[in-house]
Amino acid sequence: MKLHAIAVLPQGLEEVGCEELRALGAHQVRPLRRAASFEADMACLYRLHLQARLPFRLLREMAQFRCLGRDDLYEGIRHALDWERWLHPSMSFRVDVTGTAPGLNHSYYSALQVKNALVDQQRELWGDRSSIDLEHPDLSLHLHLSRDGAVLSLDGSGSSLHRRGYRAAMGAAPLKENLAAGLIRLTRWDANSPLVDPCCGSGILLIEAVLAALQQAPGLDRDFALEGWADFQPDVWQDECSRARNRRRRDLNLPPVIGIEQDPDIVAQANSNVVAAGLEGVIEIRQGRFEAQSLPNGPGVLVCNPPYGERLGAMDDLDSFYGELGAFARREASGWHLWLLSGNPKLTGALRLKASRRIPVSNGGIDCRWLHYAIR
Repeated sequence: MKLHAIAVLPQGLEEVGCEELRALGAHQVRPLRRAASFEADMACLYRLHLQARLPFRLLREMAQFRCLGRDDLYEGIRHALDWERWLHPSMSFRVDVTGTAPGLNHSYYSALQVKNALVDQQRELWGDRSSIDLEHPDLSLHLHLSRDGAVLSLDGSGSSLHRRGYRAAMGAAPLKENLAAGLIRLTRWDANSPLVDPCCGSGILLIEAVLAALQQAPGLDRDFALEGWADFQPDVWQDECSRARNRRRRDLNLPPVIGIEQDPDIVAQANSNVVAAGLEGVIEIRQGRFEAQSLPNGPGVLVCNPPYGERLGAMDDLDSFYGELGAFARREASGWHLWLLSGNPKLTGALRLKASRRIPVSNGGIDCRWLHYAIR
């Protein structure tokens, strides 16, 4: 059976997100703003939940209907699905709404109208109603409103797919795991050369790089809302779980993967994350200033998400920091490639390096560029 679905992606990663969807078997993949549309069968949809690294959410389209106001929304929801099959009063649910339609300009009130339509119908059927659970719902609904009408979808994950489960410890300006995975994918690092982060923070860029290199599926150790769907297919699900487990590389021998961090507390956080991800002995975290470190035999790839003044670091200190980082790259990393996440073009000027690529991305609402430098 052909399913229509949407992958919600970090802004700026739409193209590589589409690339990943195709590689995992999706068809008719088309980039959208902060998303991609695609078609898949149920096995592929399960596979994407288990193995895709870049999406925040995967939304399975269930119904479309005309929506020119509150009454249309109420009636459209009541007839969108066989709710007697999909939402028993013993189940909890949540509703997320994006977009607007005539008379429906506030997502909270639109979600309230969806909730009213569902619980009214439940009371008619059973004399009872479901509870709302915003954290761990049994059924997670997503409604998108536009001038073209309403689209009702099911969110198969329940909670955001960026939460991998290994990250108990976070730095002060955390990079989401799926954004880190997408940034690494853009570097085209192939695990055949060293990878070094000279200001690694809690280690997320390196961890996501190595997990991808080892083909460790990010969704194997978590629960999914789709496991409670009325048409859940446990045999197909177990086949995809086995397929994901069997993809993982048993050989953990990689070129050197090294993170450098000055703050001892953050070093402890990074080491904790590395251990929780099962990568102890694969990623090395060094405490100290990057200027005092020597790089492994290269060439290789440098990646970093340095502070850029929006959240961390005084601007004067940061200017000299970027100058030192550029000098380190020129001195130690000839022939290497440097990829740097920048939220402040004035600071990156202090690197005294010329970027060959500038890829726009959004990090926590901050307009950034993922910059590529070929070090001469």
